[in-house]
Amino acid sequence: MNDDEPAHTGRLRTLLGSLTPDLSPWRASRDFRYLWTSGCITSFGSFLTYVAVPMQIKDLTGSSFAVGLIGAVELVPLIVFGLWGGALADALDRRKLVLRSEAALGLLAALLLLNALLPHPLLWPVYLVAALVAACDGLQRPALDSLLPRIVAHQHMSAAFALKSLYHNVASVAGPALAGVVVAFSGVRTAYALDVLTFAVSLLLLVRIRAVPPPTGAERPSVRAVLTGVRYAWSRKDLLGTYAIDTLAMLFAFPVAVFPFLATELGADWALGPMYAASAVGGLLVGATSGWTSGIHRHGRLLVAAAVGWGAAMALAGLSGNVWVVLIGLALAGGADEISGIARATMWNQSIPDAVRGRMAGVELLSYSVGPQLGQVRAGTMAGLVGVRAAVWSGGLACVVAVLAVAAALPRLLAYDDRTDPHAAAVRAEHERAERERAAAATTAAAEA
Repeated sequence: MNDDEPAHTGRLRTLLGSLTPDLSPWRASRDFRYLWTSGCITSFGSFLTYVAVPMQIKDLTGSSFAVGLIGAVELVPLIVFGLWGGALADALDRRKLVLRSEAALGLLAALLLLNALLPHPLLWPVYLVAALVAACDGLQRPALDSLLPRIVAHQHMSAAFALKSLYHNVASVAGPALAGVVVAFSGVRTAYALDVLTFAVSLLLLVRIRAVPPPTGAERPSVRAVLTGVRYAWSRKDLLGTYAIDTLAMLFAFPVAVFPFLATELGADWALGPMYAASAVGGLLVGATSGWTSGIHRHGRLLVAAAVGWGAAMALAGLSGNVWVVLIGLALAGGADEISGIARATMWNQSIPDAVRGRMAGVELLSYSVGPQLGQVRAGTMAGLVGVRAAVWSGGLACVVAVLAVAAALPRLLAYDDRTDPHAAAVRAEHERAERERAAAATTAAAEA
């Protein structure tokens, strides 16, 4: 063995470590392991219902309009209850809020199953349950997102989000395929029954997470509390930049609605499924090699670069007449979106104080849910005016221009550095103080025992 081998071995280990997921949050936090596993299970269950609901509506009505109406039914409850859910997450035990909303989602899945078991299933309960699911999701998501900083160490935020997005991307690729097989061979009843089962397992995991009480002196949920959160978001121009970029990127460069027409125009109807999966594949590849993100400190710059990459990749997909180049472009876009998501989530979790974290999660919910909805409207409208491919590439270029404009207008976004940012320093101190208090409480409990 020569003297250089240990050094080479160390460099190789460093390289491999930067290209594999950082498992630090999984090793360090028992509660994160329960939360991650629960999310993994329910993601697959949710995709079963995601595919089954439009299929059932199609079978009941034969109308594409009736299928499309499901999105409109879900949007308003998601917005209203997302903001209110943020206020609740700052005032109540977040674990209890997550548990109760998870139980409610399980019951709603059971209602879909009961309706499907009728000799002649009814249409209106499907829409009603879809609206109630959106409301429960709006109530749960802020509590779920704001739970993460309470159970994961400050320095592990990027790694924790990368691990969460890893199972989401796996579910996004495999979930619809699995759901399609289940619905095709066993029907929507089996899909709903399996979804109910996943919620039951998820609840058994979530109940094992320790209580997460609200901060001392937490503001009671009210319209005033919601407005306080909105004002805080407006005062933080770096955060405002993350919301604006996410919304604009989805508005201009989220052409999922025209994928069926794009596949036909390319003479490759077989590619429709791969088009839907391509971005998730790209995101999955980034998530599986995301160890390097734990060493990033300038998350605002990373976000801007990734959002520009998202738009450029979508422009490539629209400009090319080759289906394989289109699929590569969509996969590159998905990878860029994954990097953008890691940057956004890290900034949010590292720099937002716990007292308003739930309300900020509600604002974040709007930024990444409204954008895709409007983006589908834009893509469909533009496709009717200028053609399908032009709607895709023009949206990608518009995304690049919009992102660069936001970055120029909000320099605090580019200046963000978690090593020097005062908000990040304050949240870091808050985390350290909470860790000391938990350790002291555990020592006292052990001594009393």
